[in-house]
Amino acid sequence: MLSAGLKAEIKSIHQLIKTGLPGYQPRPSQNKLVAEMANIIAGSYHSHDRIGLIEAGTGTGKSLAYLLAAIPLALNKKKTLVVATATVALQEQLVFKDLPFFQSHSKLPFEFTLIKGRQRYACVQRLRDQLLQPDLLPQWQASDPAQLAKLQAAWDDRSWLGDRDSLPVQLTDQAWAGIQADAYHCHKQHPAHKNCPFHLARAEIDNSQVLVVNHALLLADLASGNSILPKPEECIYVIDEAHHLADCGRDLFSADTQLNIDCSYWQQQIDKLYQNLQSNLTHHGAIRETLKLVELSQDFFNLLKPMQQAISKQSQWFANSPHHRFVDAVLPELFSRQADTLAEHSGKLMSCIEKLFQQLLELASEGKVRNKVLLPLQHELSVLEQKFSGQHQLWQLWSMPQTSYVNQARWLSQRDQQIRGHACPLSVSFQLDELLFSQAHAVLLCSATLTSLNSFDYIKRELGLTDHPGLQTLQVSSPFAYAERGLIHIPKLNTEPSSDLFTAELITVLPQYLDKEVGNLVLFASYWQMEQVAKALREQGFTLLVQGEAGRQSLLDLHKMKITGGNGSILFGTQSFSEGLDLPGALLTNLIITKLPFAVPTSPFEEAMAEAVTKRGGNPFLQLTVPAAARKLVQACGRLLRQEQDQGKIVILDRRLVTKSYGSAMLKALPPFRQQIDG
Repeated sequence: MLSAGLKAEIKSIHQLIKTGLPGYQPRPSQNKLVAEMANIIAGSYHSHDRIGLIEAGTGTGKSLAYLLAAIPLALNKKKTLVVATATVALQEQLVFKDLPFFQSHSKLPFEFTLIKGRQRYACVQRLRDQLLQPDLLPQWQASDPAQLAKLQAAWDDRSWLGDRDSLPVQLTDQAWAGIQADAYHCHKQHPAHKNCPFHLARAEIDNSQVLVVNHALLLADLASGNSILPKPEECIYVIDEAHHLADCGRDLFSADTQLNIDCSYWQQQIDKLYQNLQSNLTHHGAIRETLKLVELSQDFFNLLKPMQQAISKQSQWFANSPHHRFVDAVLPELFSRQADTLAEHSGKLMSCIEKLFQQLLELASEGKVRNKVLLPLQHELSVLEQKFSGQHQLWQLWSMPQTSYVNQARWLSQRDQQIRGHACPLSVSFQLDELLFSQAHAVLLCSATLTSLNSFDYIKRELGLTDHPGLQTLQVSSPFAYAERGLIHIPKLNTEPSSDLFTAELITVLPQYLDKEVGNLVLFASYWQMEQVAKALREQGFTLLVQGEAGRQSLLDLHKMKITGGNGSILFGTQSFSEGLDLPGALLTNLIITKLPFAVPTSPFEEAMAEAVTKRGGNPFLQLTVPAAARKLVQACGRLLRQEQDQGKIVILDRRLVTKSYGSAMLKALPPFRQQIDG
């Protein structure tokens, strides 16, 4: 239960926060959020099943609310608060704005740390090695020595923190790959790497009571047995932007690897590695392990070749599509029979490579191997590890039995002469429950768009929360005066998006809804359609900023520059521009949505999901497609009002909101703007 003392402390801190906020306006919705979040964490509703699904609309002060509810309780119960977000923008807002403000005004004794993945950090020792001996790794000779020298100087005087996000110079992806930390080159066991940025950053975790991570790092750490974060029972989790959590889980537990690899080439690389070790090392353990690697790889490639031959004989698989999905996840008999063995052999190869890395590190720490020998060997092993890791993940998933209840999508894809194998779980609810929800001290899942069609049922099923006895749901509306500040207009059109004539009609009608004097955002459902419309409108004299023609931030900077300069601007974007895009005030007053954001029904994953629902007697369109599209539409409409004083209109050029049976439910789920529906 939430004690009287903690209630009083939270109220007192809330008052300090109000006093410190310039122009503070009372927010009853924020008060409700703080109270409910604190009660969930404290176990007021259930003694051990402390989980909340909380939808808080734009402007409710959600971030400050969960900090206010969670930090005092975390400190009181000696738990670590882990805040997980889906976007870098929210992480930066928390770390550079919200948490420093809260820390300063609450007077609570806590420290906070932003935790990034290993590959966001440079390995300073690798940086030094490249400067001293640039010929060690020829594949990275493209790196500019002058740039590397500037990085070295910036690290030495600590004007650079050693991470990719604060680079003082521009580096290409290839140049960054040459200096980034990884588990094999940048190992704390090696004395030269003890003070690398990654290891210094990880050391801060022990002294921090609040940790900010992204969804991917959180789930990967849970799956690996908590090698970075504290154990779940020692944590209070706030998962912001939680509508992304299931997709992030599917990405983590999926596999995607090339199947038509050149086995002869890779066997030659492994043979060369063995010869290189024999020539440079007298350590018999490493040589013996490399000989074992040679033998295991020969066995693996011998098992893989029949699969490759079988795929090459099935040219009809890719006759009409770049994908071939295995219906009901049933693999060809040969694949099914060999999957277990391939998974086992690739696992042994991974273990062998790991032992070799350890042996090389031991030799290096004892001074028995020089960098000139060590670095190329580590690089070759790292490349092999990546290759066999992908194979291991795929064959492990493909070896899992699929009974009457299919739990995977499995398919092949062909592109640029590469044939890749894919496996993706249809649901990660079991993994999320096993790793997180059933283990954590408390979990708050927050978002501005958790409900679908005004119901939490869809997200409950997706996350596996339907049977949790303590689950609490809370929906807090935005304080914005939607009806006074904005309008949704659905014009009359002659065609619907399913018609082949729809793009032509878009080109005809769109100009009458664009306003060259203000900030416009036009959202499309496909790149192809966006490009067709952009080309036609430019021929009519429109000046457009189109996604893909420049970097996202460059486009937004140009858009802002035009608006602040007293001109109008028209920004074209696809689905990725409908979420996480913040264009307050005059930057956006005219939002046009060309088409309802239904998922592409031809993607192998969507097909497999629909197939599974149909087999259980359900309707995939109504159970999957419509709820998902409704949530995305709410997100898209959420681009218009970002601040209380904002205003504008939304034009939706998809008449299915009016003509289809599901349309009225989707309209009711939208923010309560005034509506104008032309007859």
